[in-house]
Amino acid sequence: MSSTACAQVVVEELISFGVREAVLAPGSRDAPLAYELFEADKIGLLRLHVRIDERSAAFTALGMAKASGLPVPVITTSGTAAGNLHPAVMEAWHSRIPLIAITADRPLSMIDTGANQTTRQRGLFAGHVRSEVQVTSSESSPRAWRFAIQRALVAASGRRSMIGGPAHINIAFDEPLVPEPIDRPEEDFRQIDPVAVSVAPTVLPSAPQTVIIAGDLPPEEGHRIAHLAERAAIPLLAEPSSNARRGPAAIGSYRLLLQSSLTDDIERVVVVGHPTLSRPVSALMRRPDLELIVVDGSPEWADPAMNADRVLGGISFDDSEDRGGVQDGDWLSRWQQADHALRPKIDELITTTAADGESITGPTLAATLWRALGEDDQLFVGSSNPVRDLDLAPIGPTVPQTYANRGLAGIDGALSTAAGIALASDRPTHALVGDLTFLHDAGGLIVPTAEPRPGLRIVVANDDGGSIFATLEQGHPAQMGAFERVFGVGHGTDLSGLAAAVGAGYLKINSVDQLTAALRQPPSGIEVLDVIVDRRHRRTLDQQLNGLAATL
Repeated sequence: MSSTACAQVVVEELISFGVREAVLAPGSRDAPLAYELFEADKIGLLRLHVRIDERSAAFTALGMAKASGLPVPVITTSGTAAGNLHPAVMEAWHSRIPLIAITADRPLSMIDTGANQTTRQRGLFAGHVRSEVQVTSSESSPRAWRFAIQRALVAASGRRSMIGGPAHINIAFDEPLVPEPIDRPEEDFRQIDPVAVSVAPTVLPSAPQTVIIAGDLPPEEGHRIAHLAERAAIPLLAEPSSNARRGPAAIGSYRLLLQSSLTDDIERVVVVGHPTLSRPVSALMRRPDLELIVVDGSPEWADPAMNADRVLGGISFDDSEDRGGVQDGDWLSRWQQADHALRPKIDELITTTAADGESITGPTLAATLWRALGEDDQLFVGSSNPVRDLDLAPIGPTVPQTYANRGLAGIDGALSTAAGIALASDRPTHALVGDLTFLHDAGGLIVPTAEPRPGLRIVVANDDGGSIFATLEQGHPAQMGAFERVFGVGHGTDLSGLAAAVGAGYLKINSVDQLTAALRQPPSGIEVLDVIVDRRHRRTLDQQLNGLAATL
């Protein structure tokens, strides 16, 4: 059989499984797939997105899969092109996103011969994929091709295991690589009908004084956890990308309150999602005197301290007296009252501008953006300080769908991920990132002229370097001799020039009023709001915030 026939079968299987978006990085060896995807896009069977850079293409596909919950393939040619997918595959593995890495390969007979652009691609993502399959255009039948593709898609979607994640499909294409007439035989092949696995939740009594920690979660799961906490009257300590940071049970200043005497009365901790943001949460999960329950159906559950008493596939709470489950009615209200008492003190600190009066603090920027967004908006938040600043924002009446790459919490691929989220949903989308995160993926702003441009407003907390290190041990005054060169890394880059080069809108922001005004309109195309943030006082601000709990 030919490469054309093989590519047809692959694209047919993707569409049959429900794939509606695909991202392609142009190349020679993946040309058979490029032609078939082009034709499928032309007749509306899926949407094809083309990107110049493979790393950006992979993160764009990752963002689409995050927003849609559906598998999204990213297709590359052979060689280093395939290797550029690795960062996104790693993030997808740790955040359980169904990213499908489809790498075109040379014929297997050419491996280890010194042939150009040829390497060992099988096993390239070993340890970071739910499934890896090898397809060979010249040696297999359509039946075998279909079976391999379906196995990879079923594994990635999590339909049988409840645990989704990335998959790798490596396809060895023989020449010719351009379309040719084919005569495909009749096939007798049964479509796989994967049965979704359901796990009955374990019913827990509400009685012990419990808190729920919610880490990174898909929107629908986060909403369910918020409702569960509200019904059970349990304090909810929810990170921004948990999508559970809503409702009366959510405690906005939990990170600071975990440093107060309130924590002495906690008897049980329930962990859902993948919490990664704060040391107080990590310390709570390490405490040997508490019952720690991790809710996760995956074999890679979140328990870095190896301290969990139980790992459950799902939970609900029973507050009936006959199960010994009557929750202390004052427990949630104590957390709410402490949160309300702390909020004005937080606001006073974070709204204090830098000494020159010309810049905004990072927490003020995050809180202003959070307040400006509603239920119909989407927000991607970058790693480092932005997501931690957002974690201090007050709980508002409306909450955007919030995404972050918290699987590995890297700063790479952020703009491409945000663009993928915007393209997959066609909803107003904002990204909050630091300047180093912005520069790291500036190539992600390049959209070929024939491709749709996302409606994406990128809000850059521009403090000219790596201010998060100022809050860590590296920022201690005793370490200042080396700090600026190897951690602060001031760069002085003109973001307006970068924005102009890729055709993005640009606005420099120096005040909260300017920022608020700029956020009133929905994003149109790609826009950059360059918000000047002073990092000279970042360490002091962080210390003052952490000291607030002692004032209660």
